[in-house]
Formats: sequence, C-alpha cells, structure tokens
Amino acid sequence: MVSIDRLVHEPARFTIMTHLYVVESADFIFLMRQTGLTWGNLSSHLSKLEAAGYVAIEKEFVGRKPHTMLRLTDEGRAAFDRYRQSMRQALDVLPE
Repeated sequence: MVSIDRLVHEPARFTIMTHLYVVESADFIFLMRQTGLTWGNLSSHLSKLEAAGYVAIEKEFVGRKPHTMLRLTDEGRAAFDRYRQSMRQALDVLPE
C-alpha cells in the first residue's frame, strides 16, 4: 500500500480523475454536476491536481462569461493508470 498515490487516492480527487479519464476534456460546470462537489471544493481539489501536473486548466471567456475547460495531462493519465494497477495489486493479495 506504500505505492498508492495519496493525491489520487483522496475520494474527491479520485472522482474528478475518474470522470476526466474517460473524456478528452470537460468544462467546470459539467464536472461539478457530475461529481456533486461544490464550486469551492472542486476548485480546491483541481488546484492540487494542477500543481501536481495531473490536470490542465484552460480558462477563457465565451462572450463575457468565463469558461473553464479541464483535462488530464499525459502525466495525470499515467498517474491514474499507476494508481489503478497499485490498487489491483493490493486487492489481489487479499483472501477471498
């Protein structure tokens, strides 16, 4: 269990990364609705994932409204794959 990436393992960040793993990109509002996280909570977790290089955040304006797009980076996708493999290994050693 030592090899488990604690940044990914946290439930809210795991949920964020799971949703981003299966899409090319998603906007902030869509991800907020899908995860059930509040604006502030989602923003806080995304900041941590961005600082680790796992998520890319692109902000722009559409008309006069801010629009934020999110995607997993290659590093984030690789970290999620490693996390999945580590969890499989950890669970496979348990007796049935």
